[in-house]
Amino acid sequence: MHRRLFLVSLLAAPMARAETFEVTLTEAEWRDRLSNLAYRVLREEATERPHTSPLNGETRKGIYHCAGCDLPAFSSDTKYDSGTGWPSFWKPLPNAIATREDGGIFGARTEVHCRRCGGHFGHVFNDGPPPTGLRYCMNGVSLAFKPA
Repeated sequence: MHRRLFLVSLLAAPMARAETFEVTLTEAEWRDRLSNLAYRVLREEATERPHTSPLNGETRKGIYHCAGCDLPAFSSDTKYDSGTGWPSFWKPLPNAIATREDGGIFGARTEVHCRRCGGHFGHVFNDGPPPTGLRYCMNGVSLAFKPA
């Protein structure tokens, strides 16, 4: 395991919470379905390195789906270049995400996950563009892009 991912996994809140989701798989089923990195991000709340996702530079019209369960999560109409190195959006699709407080070494943040399978997408911050003022900073490996 990479040192950074190891440290993040030690400091991140565990996925085992009192939440239930429509899509539930065993650990083995998730591992079969996802790449190693996607598994670490979606199921263990790791973070991919910035500027490594091809989705960061994706500019076509389409929909970004959860890479775990295929739920449509974000529209290309709300995507923008935040300069952070991760795909960023100013609004999710209706009924696509859920959030929870994520207290870690970086202070209190709001974690964003798929409302259907619980897969970790990233975090939302209050420094985004109008009209919402929000920046949904997502791990590209958590999403699958489907062009319109």
